[in-house]
Amino acid sequence: MDISRRRALGFLGVGGGVGLASCATSGTVTDSGSSYFRMNSTDVSFDHGVATGDAMADRIVFWTRATPASNVPQVYVTLVYSTDEQSIQDYVDGVEPQGPSQILFDHVETSASRDFTVKTDVNGLAPDTVYYYAFIAQTKTGLVVSSKGRTRTLPTSGGEKLSLAVISCSNWPFGYFNAYKALSERDDIDAVVHLGDYIYEYGIDGYGGDIGEQLGRRHDPVTEIVSLEDYRTRHRQYKTDPNLQAAHARAPWFCTWDDHESTNDSYRTGAQNHNPEDNEGDWTSRKQRAVQAYLEWMPVRDPQPGRAQESIYRKVDFGDLATIFMLESRLTGRSDEISWFDELTPDMSMPEVMTKVGEVRQRVDDPSRTMLGKVQEDWLDAGLKSSVSSGKTWQLLANQVIMAEVKPPNLPKVLTEEQKALLPPGFGQMLMMFSPLEQAWNLDAWDGFTAARKRLYSSAQDAGARLVTITGDTHTAWANDLHNGDALVGVEFGCTSVTSPGLGTSIPIENMGQLFADANEDVVWHDPFGNGFTMLTLTPEKAVADFYKVTTVLEEDFAVEWVAGYETTLDGGKVTPLRSVV
Repeated sequence: MDISRRRALGFLGVGGGVGLASCATSGTVTDSGSSYFRMNSTDVSFDHGVATGDAMADRIVFWTRATPASNVPQVYVTLVYSTDEQSIQDYVDGVEPQGPSQILFDHVETSASRDFTVKTDVNGLAPDTVYYYAFIAQTKTGLVVSSKGRTRTLPTSGGEKLSLAVISCSNWPFGYFNAYKALSERDDIDAVVHLGDYIYEYGIDGYGGDIGEQLGRRHDPVTEIVSLEDYRTRHRQYKTDPNLQAAHARAPWFCTWDDHESTNDSYRTGAQNHNPEDNEGDWTSRKQRAVQAYLEWMPVRDPQPGRAQESIYRKVDFGDLATIFMLESRLTGRSDEISWFDELTPDMSMPEVMTKVGEVRQRVDDPSRTMLGKVQEDWLDAGLKSSVSSGKTWQLLANQVIMAEVKPPNLPKVLTEEQKALLPPGFGQMLMMFSPLEQAWNLDAWDGFTAARKRLYSSAQDAGARLVTITGDTHTAWANDLHNGDALVGVEFGCTSVTSPGLGTSIPIENMGQLFADANEDVVWHDPFGNGFTMLTLTPEKAVADFYKVTTVLEEDFAVEWVAGYETTLDGGKVTPLRSVV
């Protein structure tokens, strides 16, 4: 639902239409009598920060939430934005904007029907330009002003450098969002790409609940989220985090969801963590509620009219440097889940195991299995061809789950006896039993959709794409070469998590990353430890990923450490294998 229309443009300098007198530390300022802003019948606060997203050359989605102090049918707010930072800062500080600066206004109203969130898609902006902005609400006690945000439009052509912060998997109870704070303090970010698991659905007795109790970061609501109000409440909680707010205010974001924005291991017709027998209702309704809350609470452009609301896949050009394809790999086309946990049991004999492996491989390799669905596959195929033919240097896939072919190393063979003793019961022992089979373990990733992956690779090859894939989900870091048979199709950079624990937490074997690289042609480097983010830098000559960690998520005091860097260059118009850079 588009709740906003461009209603007014204003130009404000000294002696303009709005006079701001004193400022309170809460952000409330008094109004010297202007009626330019529409009056609200109750006090209003901006408790959830500001954000922008889905930037284009001439338009950006601006977002906030205007929280009313009492039950009212509507809240009226005004977006103010300008290329002049000081003018917007004056608003935030509660003083008269100084100088002959142009300030633009966008009047918006919101209501309980969208949880009082505000999302306005402002067009007519100048390309490749930095804008500063804030939201204002007129109340009977004065003007209430949000915090200030910074954003930028994209270039229409050219482009010598693009710096993207890549991030995923922020689980509230597992720790402090220090990675978001680290992003907010950088001055080299053109945009942030969030690859999903922005929120998690579990209650306080679920995944991460014990850590949350220790840190005082309990999920709200305390139960697993199922209803629309549940999903809204969880989004509200996450957006109260000051580090997340600061990161949103720093640059425009490009966001897509993974599974936990709805529930664990979701697919088109169901999910591992959806249980109708536990009064969770039918999957279609739950999915729609999760999507509604996401579209309300995230700075993303709503799907075009006529498309299903979960069809958030989209693309945008960064001048001539790159086209980014924001994929949707969960709710529109993904086939049913296949999991080794459901297929193998510890009491199986080896002949039974091998029979089951053969059956599972037949299902995994079924050409009818799809990750994206045919409509999105066709859209991506056409988009890759269009991007290449129009002269874009890089074709960038913002993708949720690991695309490379990955199987675990043969643990009984490569681990020492001391290392074997570190394996936890349950998962660790099952991995010991499974790894000698030389099969892909994570069938929730593209390894569970082999025919669909081959179709994507063939599409990229047919288009002549210079393919760079960025991936979240695993809570670990990856640098992968992507092969279709013997041919190098592209490269993949997998980012670790904001807080969610990775493989190194449950299996603390120091050289596990190298063991994965040794066991897999696609895997150049893997780090299963730590939390952080990735900086991806694109130029006309190369794509470079720098991997960063925060030293802790269990305390608010932390440092940022550079871990590794990998790059691909162009040779004859094709990507080259990844190499380490220092």
